[in-house]
Amino acid sequence: MVNYTNAATILREDYRDAEDQDGVFSGFDAETRTYDDHTWQYEGTSVAAASGARDNEGSMPPGRGEMLGGTGVPLRGTPQRDETLRHPRCVMQALRRHYARYTPEMVERVCGVPRRLFAEVCRHLTENSGPGKTAEFVYAVGWTQHSDGSQFIRAASILQLLLGNIGRPGGGIQALRGHAGIQGSSDIPTLFNLLPGYIPMPHAHEDERLPDFLRADAPHQGFWANMPAYLVSLLKAWWGESARPDNDFRFGYLPRLTGSHSTYDTVLAQIEGTCKGYLLLGENPAVGSANARLQRLGMANLDWLVVRDLNLIESATWWKDGPEIETGELTTAGIGTEVFFLPAATHTEKNGSFTNTNRWLQWHHQAVEPAGDARSDLWFMYHLGRIIREKLAASADPRDAPLLELTWDYPVEGETDEPSAEAVLAEINGWDAQGRPLSGYSELKDDGSTVCGCWIYCGVFADGVNQAARRKPGAEQDWIAAEWAWAWPANRRVLYNRASARPDGSPWSERKRLVWWDAGQGRWTGHDVPDFEAGKDPAYRPPPGAEGVAALSGIDPFIIQADGKGWLYAPSGVVDGPLPTHYEPQDSPVANPLYGHQRNPARRLYPHEGNRYQPSGDEPGASVYPYVVTTYRLTEHFTAGGMSRFTPYLAELQPEMFCEVSPALAAERGLVHGDWATIVTARNAIEARVLVTDRIPPLRLDGRVLHQIGLPFHFGPNGLARGDAANELSAITLDPNSHIQEVKALSADIRPGRRPRGAALPELVESYRRRAGVSAATGTEV
Repeated sequence: MVNYTNAATILREDYRDAEDQDGVFSGFDAETRTYDDHTWQYEGTSVAAASGARDNEGSMPPGRGEMLGGTGVPLRGTPQRDETLRHPRCVMQALRRHYARYTPEMVERVCGVPRRLFAEVCRHLTENSGPGKTAEFVYAVGWTQHSDGSQFIRAASILQLLLGNIGRPGGGIQALRGHAGIQGSSDIPTLFNLLPGYIPMPHAHEDERLPDFLRADAPHQGFWANMPAYLVSLLKAWWGESARPDNDFRFGYLPRLTGSHSTYDTVLAQIEGTCKGYLLLGENPAVGSANARLQRLGMANLDWLVVRDLNLIESATWWKDGPEIETGELTTAGIGTEVFFLPAATHTEKNGSFTNTNRWLQWHHQAVEPAGDARSDLWFMYHLGRIIREKLAASADPRDAPLLELTWDYPVEGETDEPSAEAVLAEINGWDAQGRPLSGYSELKDDGSTVCGCWIYCGVFADGVNQAARRKPGAEQDWIAAEWAWAWPANRRVLYNRASARPDGSPWSERKRLVWWDAGQGRWTGHDVPDFEAGKDPAYRPPPGAEGVAALSGIDPFIIQADGKGWLYAPSGVVDGPLPTHYEPQDSPVANPLYGHQRNPARRLYPHEGNRYQPSGDEPGASVYPYVVTTYRLTEHFTAGGMSRFTPYLAELQPEMFCEVSPALAAERGLVHGDWATIVTARNAIEARVLVTDRIPPLRLDGRVLHQIGLPFHFGPNGLARGDAANELSAITLDPNSHIQEVKALSADIRPGRRPRGAALPELVESYRRRAGVSAATGTEV
């Protein structure tokens, strides 16, 4: 812990903890609900603003988390440390003070987890951690879908660092994603605030040039100091011969952030009339996004909407049969949106790759041709780009140049002119000036001589071979299975695996032996690809002023971090606090017993008449919504149901929407197993079949019994398996780091019987609002 984490690092004297200020850290601006994180820094260091030289208002201006890529922000200077861990301002002491009140008794009071059960979990975790054992946290997306979800994962990270379970086989934190390619969609990415490989997206600023961006956003220490090579190689992949040193490699062609551009900001822009068109590819916001009603109202205000999916999902048909058509809030004749539905190919009908939680790129091969007019997303995007470029071919308008100069020469094949997915993967891997495929990201240059579409994927097409398509059986290789598919980066199966060895380079134990220092060869070796400079001696210590990887010592395993340490305490890169802190959800029937601040003070709110928030805790009216709703998945269904609800054998297994309640709640509210119930929030009301089970027991929180309602979120009115969507009930409240919606915990009421039809439905919702005191003012306050 002393050597591999920042436990010994000393914090600034003006840092104030949430324990000192009733739930907020130093640097909080109550008016903007943002933090300036300068006081969170290490003693002896400074930090550039999150937007670097582009902003002078502090490190977290409005725009906040979307400005940060995977790099965090650059630390400058040399942190001061106390290896004895006795300094009152060292991270270890700050950690002890912050969590002093987080006792087993408080866990039971806040979470409803009995002390006996909590102690049992702690015992299993600690008994299975040590030199010869490791333990792992495995979580589903429920951890992320909270207004402080990123801090949930941070809390697990802190525990794993303290227990020595990071960078070792069998350790770490594993996310159970809802789809086989979620990791890949983050890597390349579909996220609005990132470029491929977690490079931060530039922020809008007049005349900003590539050197300014790199000076402000590229750390000077650790492997992220090589960001210039990663970014320039990416720009060369996109704009080819047009990207030259004299034009900043076409850095000016990149779109700029002006704030948050998440899906939820987009739906508000639709309602406000500033977003005129929308492309939905494999997404069903009319069911799968928070506050589904607001999603449909946004789409009703568009000029055009393109939906690409396997079936006619709710996001394609809301204009003729959506809930607002039934209630009379919308009429088909009054909707001006022109909707285009384009059938999409499934993964069995196209070549491509999935990237799983372990970062393995696994190639899947096309089995059959797409049926009818169905086409792959790659086909759609390639030919859409081709047609637009053909139409603009004669244009001299500077705004068209970024499209016309794109490298768009992918080979096509077959009767449908399907672009080659392998050619795209080869470009993502990259090549040198002679056209030779690159073998790893260490070969990337910042002078324009290398091309690479995503630096962390560099090596996936090494030697001109699709490494992701490898299928060597486990019986023919060792337990690492390095010849099954390919893992980023560098086919490394365990990240930060320098931590699997002691500071002197020897294994912690023979049982958990992974990589180690071979003094005779003067190199790191082992079962896995070392996540460390191969020739860096454990005894190496950097000279003063060292930069890049030379600034990291031989005992700094976390090579992406500027200080090479695992961060028990986050001095930057997290916008809502350097240490995880307990807050209640936005809509909660219980008060926060730890702090006067009920909710995450930096959460993202969207005050709007269609997105009413409810009173919480001790606030007047909170008792109108006395129960807790949580949403979850079913084995038989898939995300928003676009694939599974239209499949007969899956629909037969789980045929309709239900609400899961305990026998005690059923008795309290007169609910009968198999009959109907109506669930109501300040946003909407839905109906569901009643399922009475012991799986959703009441919780005892702070001396009171709190009942829970479980709702699967897959259902909607279309398909074979139908029902009201759970996300009709949720509000749009987001984690300020990830911009993920809070849908795992909200308050509601439940009553027996079916929901009203027609105009009576919004009238029921409004009657609850009146009783709770939710108005245009109180329900939209921040």
